Amino acid sequence: MAEQETLEVRRVRHEIKRRKLRVRDVARLAPHMVRVTLEGEELADFVSASFDDHVKVFFPAPEGAEPAKRDYTPRRFDTARRELAIDFVLHGEGPATEWAAAAKAGDALEVGGPRGSFVIPAGFDTHVLIGDASALPAIARRLEELAGRARVIALVAADPMALPQAEGLDVRWVEGSLLDAVRALPLPEGETYWWAAGESAEMRALHQHLVQERGVDKKRVRASSYWRRGDSAVHETFEE
Repeated sequence: MAEQETLEVRRVRHEIKRRKLRVRDVARLAPHMVRVTLEGEELADFVSASFDDHVKVFFPAPEGAEPAKRDYTPRRFDTARRELAIDFVLHGEGPATEWAAAAKAGDALEVGGPRGSFVIPAGFDTHVLIGDASALPAIARRLEELAGRARVIALVAADPMALPQAEGLDVRWVEGSLLDAVRALPLPEGETYWWAAGESAEMRALHQHLVQERGVDKKRVRASSYWRRGDSAVHETFEE
């Protein structure tokens, strides 16, 4: 069993900065996933302490118009090289999808944050990661962090793509409801942390299922809305 003193979740605040960056390169990771690597001297003091941090991305707009802004996970960053990678899910229409689909080296992009980090220690016996395509960047980053350090079960409702592989990492691609997949998952033995992100209504239902129906300590569950059907720019966490 993991030692109790290693399991305290920490909230860390960061100085909020907006950084003017440029695209270094673009890579297609999957049919509906593009990685845009940004560069710029203003990344010299960039900090992201948790795999599910989010930066605010400000997309270019015509002169006089308000830029669209969306939250994205810092997938990888290297302050020494002044680089930041962000993975974009290409889905339908919208300023983020349209920008990412057409992005090329030299394009300008402004990024703000992260405002803070919710640091979940690696010392749990099992980490359960649950999410749809919008959560894939955070899940992939966490799999890299925990490889060789902890047991991980990842339930992912998205088109399969390459993810980190190592002993102890169990990635399961879900067809259908994430809530149904969680209902069918036996509670792991020992100390477990449940992390989930995706569509708002499904994440709320999943949080209620774990805490109210399965009796999981709410301090061991973090469920966040990354988007909401019929809406945009939604990011919230269900605490109760």
